[in-house]
Amino acid sequence: MAESNDRPDRPEQDGPTRKTLLRAALVAVPAAALPATAGAVPALARDRAAGGRLLDPTPQCDDGDDPTPPQMEGPYFKPDSPNRSDLVVPGDPGVPLAVSGYVFTRDCRPVAGALLDFWQADDAGVYDNAGYDYRGHQYTAADGAFRLTTIVPGLYPGRTRHLHVKVQAPSRPVLTTQLYFPGEPRNETDLIFDPRLLMDVRDDGAGKAAGFDFVLDFTA
Repeated sequence: MAESNDRPDRPEQDGPTRKTLLRAALVAVPAAALPATAGAVPALARDRAAGGRLLDPTPQCDDGDDPTPPQMEGPYFKPDSPNRSDLVVPGDPGVPLAVSGYVFTRDCRPVAGALLDFWQADDAGVYDNAGYDYRGHQYTAADGAFRLTTIVPGLYPGRTRHLHVKVQAPSRPVLTTQLYFPGEPRNETDLIFDPRLLMDVRDDGAGKAAGFDFVLDFTA
């Protein structure tokens, strides 16, 4: 079950933080100059509270991020997924979705070469258990960035809309968790839904663009 998301009040930090400087450096670089693995500069969901205000800093991370909470693996994980960041199946229906973000340590240092293994349902809410449709793994770039190209997953009984993911820094334990979509009616009835795992989702042309940063529970 989700833990409380309440935080005690903490004083504001003076000066820029490490992650703020990283984002500023990325914004200053033209999109065409970014490496293909980084994609567009993401909207960072974990830097915002529900009302859009900036979160207060915490002792563990100057930018206010606690470690990303784990969640159950579920029954549909399969090992040995293809190494790919594009999960779109040609000809399948679905709303295009691009998910981008970073993997950080608890002290806000980007994790290069972190493994991210994603799996999800198709547009009809069905998982491919015979093959590897809508399954794939990738590795973060030198700046800790990742980008996933897929579709918005469909719904199936008892769950809200979600993505599954395993995240592992080199030689570190695996974090298994799930990512959620804001504004979904089933968020209120899904027994394992955790608002700390909401992506920052916005309309992007004919599809959706989402942002999320993973914070792993170790320091560099």
